[in-house]
Amino acid sequence: MSTPSAKSVQDELARAADPEKAAFFPKFFKTGPGGYAEGDVFLGVTVPEQRRIARRHKNLPLEQVRELLRSKLHEHRFTGFVILVEQFERADEAGRERLFTFCREHLAGMNNWDLVDTVAPRLIGAYLLEHPEHVPQLYDFARSPVLWERRIAIMATFAFIRAGDFTHTLKLAELLLHDEHDLIHKAVGWMLREVGNRNMATEETFLDRHAGEMPRTMLRYAIEKFPPARRKHYMTLSPSPSGRGSG
Repeated sequence: MSTPSAKSVQDELARAADPEKAAFFPKFFKTGPGGYAEGDVFLGVTVPEQRRIARRHKNLPLEQVRELLRSKLHEHRFTGFVILVEQFERADEAGRERLFTFCREHLAGMNNWDLVDTVAPRLIGAYLLEHPEHVPQLYDFARSPVLWERRIAIMATFAFIRAGDFTHTLKLAELLLHDEHDLIHKAVGWMLREVGNRNMATEETFLDRHAGEMPRTMLRYAIEKFPPARRKHYMTLSPSPSGRGSG
C-alpha cells in the first residue's frame, strides 16, 4: 500500500478534471480582474467527485493536508478542507482542538465562498459551540477587512443555529448589516432564514427592527420561505436594490 500523500490526492483530482468545467468555473467564481476570487485557478472537478476523493483520503496526515491547503489550485484546497472537516468530526476533544488550530493557521487558503461554507459551520462553528470562551473570535472575523473572514463569522453560526442558539447569528447579522459586499448580504440573509426556519417569531423581530436598512439581497434571502403577503410587507420596507456576484 502506498504512503498517503498530497501527491496521490492531486493525481486523482487531475484524472477527474473536466476541461469544460475548468473553463466554466473561473467565470462562475468570479476569478477575473476585480472579481472577488481574482486569480483563483481551477482544474474543473465537480464537488461530488472532490468529496469522494476526500473520503478515500480521509486519514491523510496533516503535513500532507497542509500541501493541499497551500496549493494555488482551488480543487486541491477544497479537497484538503473537506479532509480536515472529516477528520475533525471523527476526532476526540484533543484532536478537535488540534484541527481547529490547524484550520485557523490556514485561513488564507479559504478564499472563496464554497470553501468558507464547507468549513465554517462544520469545523470552526462546531468547535466554538463546544468552547464558548473562544466565540469572541467570530466578532474579530466580522470586523476583518478580509471578505472571507467576515463570511466565516456569519457562516460559523450555522452550528449554533442547529443547536437552537440564535444569539450570535443575530448579533453578527446586526454587525454586518451595512457590509458592502453582496456575498455577505447573501450569507447573512441565509442564516437569518435558517433562524426563521426554527423560530419565525425570532426572525420577524429582527426584521421588524432592521428590514428598512437591510440591503435588498440580504432581505430577499432572509424572507425566501415567508408566505407571499409577509414577503411583500417586508420588501416594501427595503431600500433600493443592490448586489453583485454568486455565492
